[in-house]
Formats: sequence, C-alpha cells, structure tokens
Amino acid sequence: MKKLIRVSAITIAMSAPVALAQEIPQGYQLQQVLIMSRHNLRAPLANNGSILEQSTPNRWPQWDVPGGELTTKGGVLEVYMGHFMREWLVKEQLLKAGECPSANSVYVWANSLQRTVATAQFFTNGAFPGCDVPVHHQEKMGTMDPTFNPVITEDSAEFSQQAVNAMEAQRQKFALNESYQLLEKITHYRASPACKEKQQCSLTDAKDTFSAKYQQEPGVSGPLKVGNSLVDAFTLQYYEGFPLDQVAWGEIKSDAQWRLLSKLKNSYQDTLFTSPEVARNVAKPLVKYLDKTLVEEASSAPKITVLVGHDSNIASLLTALNFAPYQLHNQYERTPIGGKIVFQRWHDTAGKRDVMKIEYVYQSTEQLRNAEPLSLASPAQRVTLALKGCPVDSNGFCPVDKFNALMRDAAK
Repeated sequence: MKKLIRVSAITIAMSAPVALAQEIPQGYQLQQVLIMSRHNLRAPLANNGSILEQSTPNRWPQWDVPGGELTTKGGVLEVYMGHFMREWLVKEQLLKAGECPSANSVYVWANSLQRTVATAQFFTNGAFPGCDVPVHHQEKMGTMDPTFNPVITEDSAEFSQQAVNAMEAQRQKFALNESYQLLEKITHYRASPACKEKQQCSLTDAKDTFSAKYQQEPGVSGPLKVGNSLVDAFTLQYYEGFPLDQVAWGEIKSDAQWRLLSKLKNSYQDTLFTSPEVARNVAKPLVKYLDKTLVEEASSAPKITVLVGHDSNIASLLTALNFAPYQLHNQYERTPIGGKIVFQRWHDTAGKRDVMKIEYVYQSTEQLRNAEPLSLASPAQRVTLALKGCPVDSNGFCPVDKFNALMRDAAK
C-alpha cells in the first residue's frame, strides 16, 4: 500500500496550485527534518509609532503586548502548529507516539528576540508536550543573532551600489499605484499628519530611496515602507481577531481589496530581500548553517532541527537557494506568519538512495483568524517547493546528490 498525503503541488512554470494527492512511495522512510520557521503572530512593529501615527488622522486600536512581541494568540497558534507537526512526525516514524525524543535527536534554535524565542517555546510545547526540549538562543535577548540577521555582509562601496541598483530594479517589477490609491482612501491620507505637517500628501507620487550599508539590513524610505507598515498592521489586526469594524477601521470589505493591499507588503519584501545579489549576501550565514546540518554533517546531525527567525530569512533563503516561483493558496502573504519551510530527507529502501522533499507548511488566513486547531485530520496548508537545479518527480522528491551539490555551491 502507498501512503497518501493531501497537499497542493506547484509546477516550475507556476500556474495556480492544483490540489492533488501526492504519494509517499512504499519503502520511503523519513530520516531527517529541518524546519525553518517564521515567528507567529506579533503586535505591529510600529505599533502607534511614527509611521502609523503619521499616516492617518484615525486612532489605532490598542494591543495587549508591546509592538513586535508575540501575542497570546500567537502562542496558541504555534502550539497548534507544533501539534500538527508532531502528528506528522509520529506518522512517519521519526518520533514515537507518547514518548519524548532522545536528548540528541532534536535541536531548537531561535533568533534572540522575544517573538522568535517565544514562538520556539510554544512550538516545542505543542510538538513535544511534557518533554525537556530546550530552546537555544543567544544569551543576550533583544539583539540579533548573526545567523538570523539579514544584514549586508560585504563592506564595499561597489557592492552597496550594486545592491541598491538591484533593489531599484526589483521595485520596477511591481505596479502599485492602485494599491497606494486604496490605501490613501482607507487611511484618509490627505488628512494625515504626514500631509498636513510635512506636505507628504500622495503615496503614488512620492519616490522610494534604497540603502544597502555594511552590517545593516537592506532598507527603503518612502511610500513602499509606509505601505508595508500600514498593511502589516491591518493584516495582524485581522489575524489577531479584532472585530471587523476595527480592522482598518472597517474599510476593507472584500477579498479583492485584501489582495490589492497585500501587493504592497509582498512587494516590500520582494524588493528588499529577493534580488539575487542581495539575497545571496544576506542569507549566507543561514545557508551555511543549513549546508552544515543537511549536507556536511547530515549523518550525525539531530533528526529534527527547528530554526525560528523572520520573513526576511525565508524570503532571502528561497532566492539564495534558487527555488522555483511558488504560490500559496488560502493566504495573502508570500511568507506567512508562523509559516515553515520543511526540508525532509527520505531514504528510498528499494532504490537504495536518499531523496529530498521541501514543503511550505503554514496556516491559512482563516486558520489564523479563527485559531483553528490543527491535526492530520484538520491539517495546516502544504505546498511542495521545487529547486530549479534539482527537478522534483511527480511526488515532489529530488535526488539528494543534486540537492547536496546545490547546497554546497550556495554555501561557498
């Protein structure tokens, strides 16, 4: 008998994802998993801060945690995701039902910010309940761990200019005027402090200015940053479960409007972190860690590794490793809150070879808003990803030797 998992597949050409049953062929045994996760639901980073306050005359709703921190609901959502992943790991016999993993079989490492460490703790509680599985992080909280810090790592004026040029070229790919016009209407932008006090009255007419300074994150000032901050705040309000008349002051009334606004947030991330020049540079420390765990020391590495970082980590990693374009169903975000890139090494006993499968596992917008418990019977969303240099078969598997060669090349 063959085991079936319900997933959504993508094609290299990337039409809309098609729901189908992907098979785990008979004799395939799961050997190793590395989960690269984004933190779960947080309060807006600019909570009642300058960008949000300057961009509208409206009052912003209050959150019960400081800006940027994981919310209580974010913890619940991550416990649900951990529970779902545990059921899957037990089903594939990488964990034993009712037992704690052995001391060296699981390693959890988070960036040293509250929202990432807390996400890792809640995930661990869901995945390994009652077990003593420590969450590792830098001792000094509130500072970025170098592995997760998406900063420019090359100290030269030439590279800085190259990176800025790449970001400017990325920005030109996106038509955002309609999105900006909707955002101006929702926020009453012409009545905002930015317009009245600084004469910044139009997001469509303003220009973006990019920066790529050594040991700093790729940056932008201008309408793209403003748009990202505002849409991020609206999205988080929706996920948190604010009443709909408080989410963007009740001004978002359709799926089409959400998609139009989300273009701003996705374009911000794509512009700053997914040009090949920038992505390969800022993702290098993380790529090296993945290469060490999945390739160089795969035979002795923990069976389960969990890393918790940020959307910038995932976006730059996917570009640095040259993944094919993908589309996530039931989501507006390209790198959703709590979403996880799951690297899986399987052993094909009949073929006497190892193969890799890589999936995006995440919660839909409604699973997040409604805090829906997850299980194999009520699963998280899953989309199979494909590396351009490692073609997947009909079941989503790629030969491990090709995967290893790609990782080694990317880690140089």
